[in-house]
Amino acid sequence: MRMERSGERIEVIAYSGHRGEESPRRLLFSGEKIEVIKVMKQWIEERSGDRSRKRFYQVKGSDGAIHILYYDEKIMEWFRTVKG
Repeated sequence: MRMERSGERIEVIAYSGHRGEESPRRLLFSGEKIEVIKVMKQWIEERSGDRSRKRFYQVKGSDGAIHILYYDEKIMEWFRTVKG
């Protein structure tokens, strides 16, 4: 599932395992704190040209909404995005 790169930078509290930021637990954006109730899907996208790697998560939040997040490993930032 290829995703659009555009997205808003957000703060994410994540479980950190041996690879660092591994799984989102809480989202912080627009003044709201949303708990991750369930990780529904997760996948990795890599680009060989710029060697970028993004880890995507489709999660159900405590607000009842489905959120699509990704962690950009190159710049070490979290984003919330929409399907492309």
